[in-house]
Amino acid sequence: MLSVGEAPEAPTGAGRRVTIFMSVFNCHVNRSPIAGDVADYAYSVGKKGAAFTEKSSHVNEQNRVSIASPRGRVTFKQIAGALARRIVFYPRLGASLARGERVGMIKFGSRVDLFVPDGAEILVGKGAKVKAGQTAVARWS
Repeated sequence: MLSVGEAPEAPTGAGRRVTIFMSVFNCHVNRSPIAGDVADYAYSVGKKGAAFTEKSSHVNEQNRVSIASPRGRVTFKQIAGALARRIVFYPRLGASLARGERVGMIKFGSRVDLFVPDGAEILVGKGAKVKAGQTAVARWS
């Protein structure tokens, strides 16, 4: 399941959020949305509520990661769900990533919020199915 909308908690310059919910039947591998360096990483302890609810983006256990590229920063969150028992993020702060490179996973039901930079075109819509490393979610113009 996928949704697209405004994000009041978004970083400056990225006011839209693409939310990708992964059920227990989906693959939970997470990949880098862009090529760049890991500029910021923060883990937040939280609840393990249903990841498909809006409040899970604010109250559930999560990692918030920013990747800096020559075009700007892209931020995403790995959010644990009700059945998720562990969020994994492999790269270290400052690590260089390739677009589509495997960066981690969330074990069982989970969610990823991708904050899309202003001026970028969102290529997916509500209800679309996406595949990690295969589906283009957004594109800078």
